[in-house]
Amino acid sequence: MNICIVCGARPNFIKVAPLVRTIEKRQHEGADIHYALLYTGSSDDKTIEGTLFDDLCIPHPTVCLGVTCSNLNELTGQVMQSFELYLQQHTTDIVVVVDDLASTMAVAIVTKKHGIRLAHIAAGTRSFDINMPKEVNRLVIDGLSDILFTAGASNNSIANREGAELSKVYMVGNILMDNLRFIHEQTASQEYKDADIEAKINACLKGLEIKGSEIICNGDAKTAKDYIVFTLNRKALIANEANLQAMVKAIVHNAGSLHVIAPLRGKAADVVSLCLSDDDKLLFHVVDPLPYMEFEWLIAHAAGIITDSGNVAEEATFNHVPCITLNSYTENIETVRVGTNVLVGEDADKLGQGVADIAAHKWKSGELPDRWDGRTAERILNILLS
Repeated sequence: MNICIVCGARPNFIKVAPLVRTIEKRQHEGADIHYALLYTGSSDDKTIEGTLFDDLCIPHPTVCLGVTCSNLNELTGQVMQSFELYLQQHTTDIVVVVDDLASTMAVAIVTKKHGIRLAHIAAGTRSFDINMPKEVNRLVIDGLSDILFTAGASNNSIANREGAELSKVYMVGNILMDNLRFIHEQTASQEYKDADIEAKINACLKGLEIKGSEIICNGDAKTAKDYIVFTLNRKALIANEANLQAMVKAIVHNAGSLHVIAPLRGKAADVVSLCLSDDDKLLFHVVDPLPYMEFEWLIAHAAGIITDSGNVAEEATFNHVPCITLNSYTENIETVRVGTNVLVGEDADKLGQGVADIAAHKWKSGELPDRWDGRTAERILNILLS
């Protein structure tokens, strides 16, 4: 079997890494499986750090289509054209896509025009807001897919309700958890020392040092090692600067003695920095984005997380870390129903109350949703080969 696994952005590589490792394990065991890892972007993409593939224990992409334009409609057309050329030149039995990017939708359309089977990882996710570009992508990708791999019961229900045949829908669990369990096993087997990973993190932080049970700020101010991690990527949230400033102030005013570590890039870093006074910056630290392993350690050891990322919220539930999501919905509602996640939308008052609850150690206890057991990639490959 010839499998083409397609990624359109950095988070996609993190999600497909367990499938790549599982395929390579089966190859070593003698299975007749061949795969290509294809990236729709360029090989020198600055958003993908050089250590990512080594951290994930997977090879670099086999093929890069080199599409980099920012206009989503133009990007869709260019990916369709480039991926069609790829399929014409490479024998492919099944194409595997993940999530809901415009590039993912483009690949899905071309795949079906060529009569090739299409499998979608993280199917059945919905915001129920058709005005969101990604919602359109989700509907198209799921509608074209021959196999829908869902992360949970709610995603299964959505796929079935929209008319997908039961025989096409498989609740395999959250593949992101495979990666987290893999990381835990790797760090244990390699006898990682907290001091080693702390040294790597400290190299990325500005005027801030994590050392044992302490945070050292600007060389001399020492406090207990309790901190909140803050991440921000959503363009609409960043664009509303007045409300973002109110939200940042709500975090600072309710965090107590907790430091806030904010690994941000580009526009998000610039706008959040402008929201901070000199006094605020004693506790709220905007830093450069961290490499994968360092970021995973940082959020796993945090007192709490504030994010607009569904993936980070899922990781918080896995690590039993309190999480506030800056959105009114989440694609994986299990993180709210049984996990540690709370939705506050863009409401500064609700955000402030949530931060106060984290600081006071008043948070609900979370459990792991069904099939977050680290075996999702095995289930996916077994179904692909059946």
